[in-house]
Amino acid sequence: MLTAAVAILLAGAKLSSAHFAIIYPEWRADTLSVEEGSTYDQWVYPCANVPADAGNRTEWPVRGGAVSLHLHHPWSYVYINLGLGDNVTNFNITLTPQLMNVTGEGDFCIPELPVPEGAVREGQNATIQVVTNGNSGSALYNCADIVFRANMTSSNVEQCTNSTGVSAEIVGLSSSGSGPESEEEGEPDTPGSAAAVAASTVTLTAFVGLAMVFATGLGFS
Repeated sequence: MLTAAVAILLAGAKLSSAHFAIIYPEWRADTLSVEEGSTYDQWVYPCANVPADAGNRTEWPVRGGAVSLHLHHPWSYVYINLGLGDNVTNFNITLTPQLMNVTGEGDFCIPELPVPEGAVREGQNATIQVVTNGNSGSALYNCADIVFRANMTSSNVEQCTNSTGVSAEIVGLSSSGSGPESEEEGEPDTPGSAAAVAASTVTLTAFVGLAMVFATGLGFS
């Protein structure tokens, strides 16, 4: 009886520590699962302790596409990275040059998340890494494996809308709105931190593209 009680407590602790899901592209595994023997843990960098190719690869447009999440915090900082290859260890392409402050719990979808021009090619395998921070300040991780397709003009997501009360803004724009504010030099940043993500490989095209998605309200309810 004691063993069963401990198992239930551990399962509950694990569930409470896992606070978001990737809806699209399909994530590597359900890291919210509390099945016996599961080693998934969203606190573990870089992909919640889920090995590469644990799930399916989703076809995704070469120029970028949609990313849909289900968030469990009243607010979250969200940043999305890309790593190229079959078994990615280096997520050095930032798809969100400035982090997003998402308010509200529920579905959150970016309909057109641009990839830096020329960074990828048809048939190339890659992994999308989504990182969130809540009020605890600690990072949570999930990953989705993809394969790039040049013949896709969109992600063909049937529904890419936000839940009622969910909204987002880009953090770190300069007062003129023309680009990101400069970062002051300091101590090295931990993987997935806001400053570390902002310092990753980016292009102005990717930044402007993401800003336009928010400015025009594409796909948001």
